[in-house]
Amino acid sequence: MYAIVETGGKQYKVAENDLINVEKLEANVGDKVNLNVLMVVDGEKVKAGNDVKDAKVVAEVMEHGKDKKIVVFKYKAKKNYRRTQGHRQPYTTLKIVSVK
Repeated sequence: MYAIVETGGKQYKVAENDLINVEKLEANVGDKVNLNVLMVVDGEKVKAGNDVKDAKVVAEVMEHGKDKKIVVFKYKAKKNYRRTQGHRQPYTTLKIVSVK
C-alpha cells in the first residue's frame, strides 16, 4: 500500500517506514505531521479525488538540514561581468509512520 502526498508544492510517493526529504517544514524534531493525500493505491484498488477525503498519512520529523551547495555563476562574454553566488536549500527529513 502506498500513497501520493503533496507538500511544499511537490508530490511524493510514500509507503510506511519510508524516509523522504521535503521542503523545510515549520515543525520541531519529533513532531507528527499530517500530509495532504492526493491518491492511495491498495493492491489493485486506486482511490483519488473525493475518495481520499478520509485518508491520512502521518509522518514524523526526523531532522532538518541543508542540501549540497550549488554554485550560481553569471557571466557575460567580453563585458568583464562575472558574479558568483552559492545556495544551499533547506530541507526536512520525514519518516512515514502510517498510511490509512
